[in-house]
Amino acid sequence: MLMQIVLFEGFDPLDVVAPFEVLAAGADLAGRPEDEVRLVAADGPGAVVSGTRGLTLHAAAAIDPDAPGYVIVPGASGAVDAIPVLLGRFAQSAAVPLVRSAMGNPRVTVATVCGGSLALGMAGLLAGRPAVTHTLGMEALAATGARAVRARVVDDGDLVTAGGVTSGLDLGLHLVEREYGAPVALAVEALFEYERRGTVHR
Repeated sequence: MLMQIVLFEGFDPLDVVAPFEVLAAGADLAGRPEDEVRLVAADGPGAVVSGTRGLTLHAAAAIDPDAPGYVIVPGASGAVDAIPVLLGRFAQSAAVPLVRSAMGNPRVTVATVCGGSLALGMAGLLAGRPAVTHTLGMEALAATGARAVRARVVDDGDLVTAGGVTSGLDLGLHLVEREYGAPVALAVEALFEYERRGTVHR
């Protein structure tokens, strides 16, 4: 199984690193080292600059919408008035056709952290779907045609969305529980000394 976390210009680093570490720990504790967590980008391998003081991460490969597993879209960071611009750029980027293809693949679950759902909504991918984003973006999310739900994590089967930036931890733990079971998720919580917050809306 491949768990892909999408990088794009201006991404929020915690939206990426929190689920990356949780999912990697889950795979290790489940005895599934073959399950890979990979940073990806629409343009393939290369450095991608975040929205937080130039912090840069490296995409290892291009987004693969055909690989069974998960595709996770983070939000953006930086000045508050710049975030909608960055999300709007993503919504018009080469990543969108790839994410759309992943959403049509029954072997793939697409997930988002924070503004990632708003970016997908701006791209027209969430019409009629229940979803959550950062509290500051809930009205904007509803305006895209998504059904905005105030919850920490919203699980709609092949689409799982999470709220504000720290909810990347909760998203990761929810996906670990879905994939590997509650005992493994509890073991990851103990390892990270973190207990899940809020409610999962199904």
